[in-house]
Amino acid sequence: MKTIEIKAVSRDQFGKKSSNSLRSEGNVPCVMYGGKETLHFYAHENAFRGLVYTPEVYQVNLIIDGKSYNAVMKDLQFHPVSDRLQHIDFIEISENKPVIIELPIKITGESEGVKAGGKLKVKRRTLKVKGMINNLPEHLNIDITGLEIGMSIKIGDLSYDKLEIIDNKRAMIVAVATSRLAMKEEGAEAEGAEAPAAEATAAE
Repeated sequence: MKTIEIKAVSRDQFGKKSSNSLRSEGNVPCVMYGGKETLHFYAHENAFRGLVYTPEVYQVNLIIDGKSYNAVMKDLQFHPVSDRLQHIDFIEISENKPVIIELPIKITGESEGVKAGGKLKVKRRTLKVKGMINNLPEHLNIDITGLEIGMSIKIGDLSYDKLEIIDNKRAMIVAVATSRLAMKEEGAEAEGAEAPAAEATAAE
């Protein structure tokens, strides 16, 4: 897993007023759990661009007031209107303690079903796994070469060395549908998306 370094400053004032003051200056309030103590800190929003705005997952070398911590990003929040980054939760990690994290999926191969005219339907882009930090890959490969039309790959079909998959084993990851079925599903999804808008208009 790749590593990214972020320099931050510890916080000694908490609460909504303090957090809003930090955000008004372009900073992002953060919290790190999982260690001997919970740490509150902040850094400028630009420091997180390489961590947040990417499909990659990183191990983070957090340098808070000059002291280094190893962590992974657990959760983040954006402003509902401006979409600016508002808050990040981190989990402190160590080499002898397993971590639970979502890793990106990388589809490899060319499906026989797609070659025959089927359409590839990707249902998930990440998988939640548990493992030691040194055993975590940058992504999880899923080979779809053998998928024919009507076939799928579920989480329960997968296994990775030294990793435990935490997600529901019955959940589908990828499938190859006939072109007609794929068009029908897309039409149903579009109708479902339009229904709330119609209800809102009627309510007005």
